This record gives sequence, C-alpha cells and structure tokens, in this order.
Amino acid sequence: MSGPITLDALDLAALLCSRVCHDLISPVGAIVNGLEVLEEAKDEETKTFALDLIRKSARNASARLQFCRLAFGAAGSAGAQIDLGDAEGMARGFLEDEKTKLNWNLPRALLPKNRVKLLLNMLVIAGQAIPRGGSLTAAAIGEGESMTFRITADGPSARIPPHAPNLLQGTPDGPVDAHAIQPFYTGLLARSCGLAVTVAAEGETIVVTAR
Repeated sequence: MSGPITLDALDLAALLCSRVCHDLISPVGAIVNGLEVLEEAKDEETKTFALDLIRKSARNASARLQFCRLAFGAAGSAGAQIDLGDAEGMARGFLEDEKTKLNWNLPRALLPKNRVKLLLNMLVIAGQAIPRGGSLTAAAIGEGESMTFRITADGPSARIPPHAPNLLQGTPDGPVDAHAIQPFYTGLLARSCGLAVTVAAEGETIVVTAR
C-alpha cells in the first residue's frame, strides 16, 4: 500500500490561508454589518444593538486570529515550547459558545510547539464531530514532553467528520481542497511528532486520539 501523499509547499500554504480566511469571514462580515447599521441608526436602541454586535464580533475575530496563529502559523521560533495554559485560553476563545463547552483536563506544562499545534487541530476535528453543539473534553495520555492527547466529543447527532480518517492518514479519497486541508494538516503535524491521529466512535461519543 502506498504511503501518505504530499502537497507542494505553495499549495499547502495557499490552502491553509484559505482556511484561515474562511474562519474570519463571518465575524469580520458581522463587524461591517454593525458599522452599516450604526451609520444609518436614528434611535439609541438601534445604535446600542449595532455597537453590541460590533463588540461581540470584534472579540470573536480576535479570538479566531489568535487561535489560527498558533494552530496554523509559526507561533515562535523553531524548537520553541508553548505553555498549555496559553493554548487553553486560545482554544476556549475559538471553540466555546452558547452551544459548546470545553472541559480542559490537561496540566499546565510547556510542550514542543508542534505538539501543542497538534492538540489544537485535534480539538477542531472533535468540534466538527458535534455540529449541533455539546461538550469537548481534552485529556492527557502520559506526561512530560512525550505527552499525547485524547479528545472526546459528546453531543446530539455526534458523528465522525466526513473523510476525516483518510485525511488524517494522508490518504484522501479525493482532492485536498480548502475544506479538507485542516484534517490533512493535522495528520502532517502528527507525523512530524512521530505520532498518528485516529478518530473513532465509542458508542455515541466521538474520540480523537494521538499516539
């Protein structure tokens, strides 16, 4: 059986940029809408609504930018370590909302940059497994710099994200486009750490594991 496919560096960079843009379009668009409403507002109630929309959307855009910078970007020099406490704050800002709760059962520790990037990308995949919301739980396997992760996703209609298992293995059953790049990139991160990521159903729970 052939091994994982590779992407040209330019294609990988372009697809990751498309993914980041996709994550930012919604809150940035809401800021623009809020400013348009504010410009046309004739009463205080409408102005208050517009300002509230702008504030919430700006916070959301900032949280998404911080998360994407770490999950997909350089985030420090080669060989850098990242504090799991900082990663927790970014993950909560990106993933938590009125429908989704994140349970963070990981110690405060410094880990190699790519291992923390892997954790954040695993959380994104787990979040995609509960499209109607629910709970995500991040737990450690082992300790120290060799620590790996187990993410569980519980919620109504929880299911394995389409094509995720093959994309994580680097053996997609179709072209890798902007929608598929995130799980494909997660597999690349895992292999750079000497690990493999699996996603499986355990009863009604979806489990994403790196070993």
